[in-house]
Amino acid sequence: MLRKTVLALSTALMTVGLAATEPVTFESFAYTGNDEIFTPPLQPGEYRNPILAGYYPDPSICRVGDDYYLINSSFSHFPGIPIFHSTDLVNWTQLGHAIDRPDQLPYDGLGLSRGIFAPAISYHDGLFYIVCTFIDAGGNFVITAEDPAGPWSDPVWLNFDGIDPSIFFDDSTGRAWLVNNGAPPDNEPLYDGHRAIWVQEWDIVNRQLVGPRKIIINGGVDLTAQPVWIEGPHIYKRGDWYYLNCAEGGTSVNHSQVIFRSRQPDGPYTPFTEHPTLSQRDLPADRDHPVTCTGHADFTIGPDGNWWTVFLGCTPYSEGHYNTGRQTFLLPVTWENDWPIILEPGLAVPFVGQSPNGVTQREDAALPLTGNFTWTDDFDGEELNPAWIFMRAPQTTWWSVNEGALHLTPRADALRGKHNPTFVGRRLQHNRFATETTLQLPAASNVRTGLSAYHNETRQYNFGVYRTESGYKIYVEAQRGPADAAQFTLASLAAPPGTAITLRLTGEDTRYIFDYSTDHGASWTQVGGTFDARNLSVDTSYDFIGVLIGLFATQS
Repeated sequence: MLRKTVLALSTALMTVGLAATEPVTFESFAYTGNDEIFTPPLQPGEYRNPILAGYYPDPSICRVGDDYYLINSSFSHFPGIPIFHSTDLVNWTQLGHAIDRPDQLPYDGLGLSRGIFAPAISYHDGLFYIVCTFIDAGGNFVITAEDPAGPWSDPVWLNFDGIDPSIFFDDSTGRAWLVNNGAPPDNEPLYDGHRAIWVQEWDIVNRQLVGPRKIIINGGVDLTAQPVWIEGPHIYKRGDWYYLNCAEGGTSVNHSQVIFRSRQPDGPYTPFTEHPTLSQRDLPADRDHPVTCTGHADFTIGPDGNWWTVFLGCTPYSEGHYNTGRQTFLLPVTWENDWPIILEPGLAVPFVGQSPNGVTQREDAALPLTGNFTWTDDFDGEELNPAWIFMRAPQTTWWSVNEGALHLTPRADALRGKHNPTFVGRRLQHNRFATETTLQLPAASNVRTGLSAYHNETRQYNFGVYRTESGYKIYVEAQRGPADAAQFTLASLAAPPGTAITLRLTGEDTRYIFDYSTDHGASWTQVGGTFDARNLSVDTSYDFIGVLIGLFATQS
C-alpha cells in the first residue's frame, strides 16, 4: 500500500552530496506482546479494552448504515489519520489512511508531536468529511471522500483560529455547524489553560464557514473553578436536545469528559454539574493495572440500538509511566434524566466488556489491534504492510519489498533530526513485549542499521551494527533528552559482510534488554545491562505520541 503513496516521487536513491549506498536487507521482523491485562480468556459475547492498543489517540467515530468508521490523530507520522472499519464496534480492520500522499500536507521540519491534531469524521449525503488541525504548518482544514478507504481530497484550508474542529450535520433542519476549541473571550485568559468552545455555521453546499462565530462554552463546566483545556467538542442530537460533548482537565491524569445540552445547536448550553461523565482521576494512583488520562470521547449509536462511546486512555506500568501512548477504548453510554453517563465516579475502566449484540471479539486478525499476540512480517509481498509508518512524509522512494525481504537505502537524514530518515516503524502495543529482526550485515563502513525503540527526536534507543576495519561493532545508542549527548554501549563481532544477524529487544515494564544472535536464535548474547524504559515514557517526554518499534539505516 505504501508504495502507492509515492508514485509521483522520484525513485532515485541518491542523497544530495552522497553517492548511493547499497540497501540494507532485512529478512524478517517479529513482535510479541504479553501484558497481564490481556491474559484472561474472553467469554462468549465479550471484547477487550483497549479496542485499539498502542498509539491511537483522540478517536472520532461515525456511523453510516450498518458500518462504523473510526479515525485517530497521527501527528507527524506518515501516512496520516488511520481509518478503521467495523460493523460491530469491537472488531476493527484498517482501511488505509486519509493522508497518504506526501504532497497533501507539509510535514518536513515538524516535531513528531506536532502536525495532525484530533481529526473528526462525519458523513452527509454521500460524502465523508474529516476536519482537522495541522499544528505549526497551516492551521485547520477539511478533506472529503466518497469512499472512506479513499482517495481523500487535498486539504481545503479553513480560516478560523483554534484546534479540534468537528462538523455536526443537523438532519432535522438541513443545516450544519462547526465547533472547535478556541481562545477565551476577547482573547484574554483569566488563568493558565483558560479556553473556550466556539461555534459557527457550516455551508454544506460551498463547504465553508458562514455567519458569525460565537463562544458557547467559556472555560468549562464551572468557570469559577478555573477548569483547563476544554477541547475535543462534538455535537449530537437526541430527541429534542442537542448535546455538546467535550474533554476537560488537560490530557494527563486530570483528563475528563463533560457534557452540556441545549434546545438549539448554537446554544445556549447548560452543563451537567454533578460530576464528569468519565474520569479516572478520583481513583487511587497505586491501584493495580490502572487506566489513566481518560477523555476525548465521541458518541455513536451501536448495532444494539444503544449509545456507545470511544475515548482515549493510557495503561501505565509504573508510577504513571507509559510508552504505548494514548489508546482507544470502548464503553456503553447510559442515560439518566436525559443526561449521558459513561462511568459513575469511583468506577474503573474495565479491560473486558459485554459487546453490542453479544458479538465475541475475534483474536485472529491479520493486523492485531488488541490482546496478546505474535505478529510477523516476512516481507513476502510487494508493498509495506499498513502497520508500518514513517517519520514525516518521504520525498524519495528509499525502501522496497521484494524477493522476501525489506530493503532500506541508508541516507544522511539523522534519527534525531526533523526530516524523513530511513526508518519504518510499527506501534508499540504492550508494556511487556519482545521484538526481533534478522538483517544482513552491511558492506559499507559508513552505514549504521538495526532495530529502534523510538519515541521522538530526543528520546530513543537504537540497537544496531556498523562495520569497522577489523569486523563489526554492535551498539546500543541511548538518547535521553535534548540536552544530553547520545551514549553508546558497544560489543564486537567478527563476521563477513552479508552474514545474517538477529537483533532482539525485550521489554519488561520498566526495563529494556538488548541481545543478538548469529545462529538464528539458537543462542543469544546480551549487549550491556538493562536499560530504563522510562526514558521513552510519555510522562518523561511530555508529548502526545507513543513509541514505535522500527527498522533503520543511516549513512554518515
